[in-house]
Amino acid sequence: MDDRWYKNGLIYELSVRTFADGNGDGIGDFRGLSKRLDYLAALGVTTVWLSPFYDSPWRDDGYDITDFYGVHPDFGDLGDFVRFVEHADDRGIRVLVDLVLNHTSDEHPWFQAARAGDPRFRDFYVWADERPADAEKGIVFPGVQTTTWSYDRKARRYYFHRFYDFQPDLDITNPEVREEMEKVIGFWAQLGISGYRMDAVPFLIEPVSATNTSPGPVFDYLHGFRKYLSWRVGDAVLLGEANVERDEVADYYGVGGLHMLFNFPLDQHLWLAFARGEAQPIRDALAETAGIPGTDQWATFIRNHDELDLGRLSDEERADVFKAFAPRKSMQLYGRGIRRRLSPMLGGDRRRLELAFSLLLTLPGTPVVYYGDEIGMGDDLSLPERNAVRMPMQWTPNRNKAPNVADQQRDPGSLLSWFQRAVTMRKQCAEYGNGEWEPVKVADDAVLALRYRSANDELLALHNLGEDEARVGLRLGDFVDVFANRDYGRASRLDGYGYRWLRRT
Repeated sequence: MDDRWYKNGLIYELSVRTFADGNGDGIGDFRGLSKRLDYLAALGVTTVWLSPFYDSPWRDDGYDITDFYGVHPDFGDLGDFVRFVEHADDRGIRVLVDLVLNHTSDEHPWFQAARAGDPRFRDFYVWADERPADAEKGIVFPGVQTTTWSYDRKARRYYFHRFYDFQPDLDITNPEVREEMEKVIGFWAQLGISGYRMDAVPFLIEPVSATNTSPGPVFDYLHGFRKYLSWRVGDAVLLGEANVERDEVADYYGVGGLHMLFNFPLDQHLWLAFARGEAQPIRDALAETAGIPGTDQWATFIRNHDELDLGRLSDEERADVFKAFAPRKSMQLYGRGIRRRLSPMLGGDRRRLELAFSLLLTLPGTPVVYYGDEIGMGDDLSLPERNAVRMPMQWTPNRNKAPNVADQQRDPGSLLSWFQRAVTMRKQCAEYGNGEWEPVKVADDAVLALRYRSANDELLALHNLGEDEARVGLRLGDFVDVFANRDYGRASRLDGYGYRWLRRT
């Protein structure tokens, strides 16, 4: 398998509903998305990751699915989806789609049949005659959720739901459920996609009932999905959402068979570094997440469609990040996260935004960008929970004078124009994110220095996390700047929030 396509690219996450409206009804759709593929190509995007677009009551932004084989009618039909994939392929852009194996909507025909007593579909879900004693443990959305077991009057039994009560969990240990999931994998693979972002993988392998007290060979089940996908599409990938401890990662990459995992430890420590103006948290996270198998890859990100989860930081560390970026309770979520977008968190400060993106593009791993962050889009804290960061893409000016694509495309000094240049330069520095790397000792604690080496190239990436000028203390005479916040010449220093990408001559 050629692993270069998912190691050297740029992944762009978007929601079909909120990205581009193609028929004027105020709702995004695949026709609108197809028309914006040239924008994504010009941005340097190599892979588009689509959040759920399946048929759904849309009570959880499409993660409550009623038909795994259909497109939500607001977004078009299967023909529109296939046409989008074909147009993306014409531009060299691959497509990843969300694979939601954990649960369905309670309106899914499978669950309705299970409630009615159908013996086959009853076993698709996890049931209990009595409410389990631990029904209040393991709640994912505290303050919104009160239990993980709810009573169904029609079935006269309790059903398990790790998330909301309208999302009953599937029993992945049931061979018939796994067979159905393989059908889903094969269906979309046949339509031309290049892989899946697997939703909430740790919850997929957890024990869920008194009769299922051990995950047993569930990692093998995941590997079975990989084998099936590879049989259908030889170079397709599985990108897992798994916010787990470092000593668990080997199972996900190894027996679990995932090609990529989101680097949650790095993301959380990146924000700690921003808050404290120190590089050490990033160095610690890089050391913690180093050493994965050579064919596998981290997916590096700053923000996404969920809250910024800080659950793996200490109480003191989390308090520092809250103080810096979410000082009001309305900005926080579930006691562990922040429901804000990138630009508002950084105060719209152009220097800090460039620093954040420069780090994203030069840290180990494949960078993942959340739609709209490239133009500095804002959020809407009046919306509930995570919806605050899921606003429509701003293509044209509005009366609120919000950042938008049209204005920034005309301005060579805009954040969008800068981002395009940065991505173009990263493509010319292929070792960033993918080569052999090592931290370099520097003179100032605020500076992160990483060296990338290959047989043919040597690169440096320098970033100042602090607001004051910092002395780097490296001999840079054999290096030349290829991208920087300004021309530094031979000086071994960085402006506050400054950055330099250098290549050995």
